[in-house]
Amino acid sequence: MTVLLAHHLGVLHETLRTLAGTFREIADRHGDEPDVKHTCALLARRIDGQAELLRPVVDRYGESDPDDPDLLRDLQDLYALASFTDIVWTVVGQAAQGLRDEELIDVVSSCEQDTARQLAWLKTRIKQSAPQALIAARG
Repeated sequence: MTVLLAHHLGVLHETLRTLAGTFREIADRHGDEPDVKHTCALLARRIDGQAELLRPVVDRYGESDPDDPDLLRDLQDLYALASFTDIVWTVVGQAAQGLRDEELIDVVSSCEQDTARQLAWLKTRIKQSAPQALIAARG
């Protein structure tokens, strides 16, 4: 296994811990919304379980933080940004529907489709890059 796989395992484990903690914070902050409080607390516990399942694997491969930038990490960063853009288009689209702003609805519809294509391409390219980046020997 390469140093990059160890790095990604460490990143995944830390991300799970952060995500679970953030779900807990949101549950506490919005306790007056029973569905939000309950669901966020439930999701936090499930994510804790994922982190526990992953911990022995992280320990086995070790944690590493390579400094050199690589294509896979750059693609993951793009995917995260495109995912955020996608959900913001959804929010704006809901507002446009509520306002019955047909011009904005058309813009959102067109742009949501573009974002969906971006996400699809990025996911495909990440799947293509991951095996080589994470398990191929580096010389």
